[in-house]
Amino acid sequence: MFIIVSDLKKTYTTGMVKNEVLKGIEIKLGKGEIGVILGPSGSGKTTLLNIIGGVDRGDSGKVIVDEIEVDKLNDEELTEYRREHIGFVFQFYNLIPNLTTGENIEVVSNISKSPLGMDEVLEAVEILDKKHRFPRELSGGEQQRVSIARSVVRNPKLLLCDEPTGALDYQTSRSILKLLQQINNKFGTTILMITHNAAIAAMGNRVFKLRSGIIADETVNEVTVPAERIEW
Repeated sequence: MFIIVSDLKKTYTTGMVKNEVLKGIEIKLGKGEIGVILGPSGSGKTTLLNIIGGVDRGDSGKVIVDEIEVDKLNDEELTEYRREHIGFVFQFYNLIPNLTTGENIEVVSNISKSPLGMDEVLEAVEILDKKHRFPRELSGGEQQRVSIARSVVRNPKLLLCDEPTGALDYQTSRSILKLLQQINNKFGTTILMITHNAAIAAMGNRVFKLRSGIIADETVNEVTVPAERIEW
């Protein structure tokens, strides 16, 4: 398995109040698969994603990604892990407003040891013609495509998506989901996506339902649904 999360626990303490966010999470995802984590707000989805991505640390348990024991990495090693192995796609695009599409991607490409070609990635996300446009000149869906391209150009082994369609309308959301499937197919990138939209589960190879800090249910889809056929 490419991702193995075992008995992962995380508690946040504010003053005298303890909030047990993750209560012994168990997840496995194969290389090249798309995993979908479903759950309502406050269920611990983002915390789980951040720990797998090396942005946060669990209190106990194991997190292994491509045989890297993430839970044992020191701060310097975590920085290297995030830079060389992980791509992040967020609900909000976080583009640098005074840089063009190409420049936004180039900034990230330059810090990777084995980046993909910029034009190849721009063509894959269907915005090669927007290479010299500024974020203000792009639609929300186009900005999200730039955000995805920026993550993919570093050639990450794992793409972590935090509500990637949360700020988009229905048709644009489906086009972004289709794009993620295409990236998965073209580059073999393993994708783990969190969402509250249950319809998106149909496109995942494995679906994990997270509720109150535990995996309440896990489903393996023997046949996945193309994103353009997903409706909600």
